[in-house]
Amino acid sequence: MRQLNFSNLSLPILQEILELKQKGAADYDWTLTDRISLTDEESLILGHITSGLRYYAAHLMNEATLWARAIYPLLQLAEKGDILASSEVPLNAAYPKFELHGLADGVLGKCVAGNIGSPYLVIVEAKRGVEGKNPQPQIYGEILASARLNQKENGGEIQEIFGCYTIADVWTFVRGMVSEMESDRPCLIAEHSREYSEKSEADAILKILKSIVAKF
Repeated sequence: MRQLNFSNLSLPILQEILELKQKGAADYDWTLTDRISLTDEESLILGHITSGLRYYAAHLMNEATLWARAIYPLLQLAEKGDILASSEVPLNAAYPKFELHGLADGVLGKCVAGNIGSPYLVIVEAKRGVEGKNPQPQIYGEILASARLNQKENGGEIQEIFGCYTIADVWTFVRGMVSEMESDRPCLIAEHSREYSEKSEADAILKILKSIVAKF
């Protein structure tokens, strides 16, 4: 059984173990949020968050500060019912030919008695500077792990899982459709949104988060 950690994944490794179909950035149906509205309270909180970022050089903040000031507050605003935001969530999932494990920087998922059971959105806070690398393989791995965990809970042969990677205060969303999970080479189809800057498009980011939560 091949053991794979999210942080060490690369596109060549993923292409060895699964059928990966990447689709470029576009206005997919799931990115269109005209039907999603924000409450007055949500808009007020968003204004407070973005005003605190306006004069900050987000690309110079350390990751912990940026997570606390910019990323996690939006995840909290998207919470609904038992779908809650959590940080540093361990994900471990086994496929027939490989196992995936590691920590997701953040998750929006079903929470039971304080434990995240079903991850619906996984978040990667991408490294910057000399440690920076393409965050897509890591988010694909976390989507695959989440799909497997959700399959064991709901039995669906095709799992729709969302991901997001952030670079400073810029968000990029990914919709993953995972199928053939019992085969030697599962299939992942990944659709990508355009980039959203939190300083100027916090409302669009929150609407996408809320639309994702509304699916589950």
